[in-house]
Amino acid sequence: MLLDTASLYFRAYFGVPDSVRAPDGTPVNAVRGLLDFIARLVQDHHPDDLVACMDADWRPQWRVELIPTYKAHRVAEEAPGDAAAPAEEIPDTLAPQVPVIEEVLDALGIARIGSAGYEADDVIGTLTGRADGPVDIVTGDRDLFQLVDDRRGIRVLYPLKGVGTLQITDEAWLRERYGVDGPGYADLALLRGDPSDGLPGVPGIGEKTAAKLLAAYGDLAGIRAAAGDPASKLTPSQRKRLTEAGPYLDVAPTVVRVAADVPVPDVEHTLPAAPADPERLAALAARWGLGGSLQRLLSTLQG
Repeated sequence: MLLDTASLYFRAYFGVPDSVRAPDGTPVNAVRGLLDFIARLVQDHHPDDLVACMDADWRPQWRVELIPTYKAHRVAEEAPGDAAAPAEEIPDTLAPQVPVIEEVLDALGIARIGSAGYEADDVIGTLTGRADGPVDIVTGDRDLFQLVDDRRGIRVLYPLKGVGTLQITDEAWLRERYGVDGPGYADLALLRGDPSDGLPGVPGIGEKTAAKLLAAYGDLAGIRAAAGDPASKLTPSQRKRLTEAGPYLDVAPTVVRVAADVPVPDVEHTLPAAPADPERLAALAARWGLGGSLQRLLSTLQG
């Protein structure tokens, strides 16, 4: 089981009231919500291995160089002359909880992996490619639908309400909803665009048209070949739009498709039955008032 950790703690933050606080009054709703999420996921799905995948770089420069609008709307306003890498706009009371989440996961012994210059999606893509058995990817990000592969047992568990109600995304679901398989979803996404990620898409090509084009021509390469073939059945407007979008279509696949060759450390992925550092975990539990959320997770891991 691979967790898109940021996706889940954002959901926890907005789903758990900020009245959930540490003894000193600091909000810990994201921390406790994430612990409850993990407990429920382990209880319901019994993974042998679990990795919390992290965003070491939420907006990698190599993606921005290809498509400058990539996630541009999420960049926090910075002081003039700030030469640091752009920071992601995160709610003021969430940002301080992220280091706490990392410390608690480490004390629990739950593997936590990020890779410099890459997003959690890329870590997930790499670990999925290396897995020698079924993989459940838990994320609220539809971009990872591109990794779905029935033959290898790779599914996306997409939270609909907390993690108690999950959309089990397999190839049958993708075909019914979008008319594509896993790799086809990446082509669909880059054709239609995605405002949430700053991807412009091809003007005039929406989701339904993109799905029809993929059904007719197989993949993005087939669609682009059809655009250059006067004998193809593309409409004149589709041919014009696809041709004019050539520069975007040259680079979009690299931006949209998750990397499969990210350098990741060789760490133990096995789900721990007991905390790696009980003393540190006890200190964190007292400092941040993790209470029942932590106890439920510990009981689930021990069970």
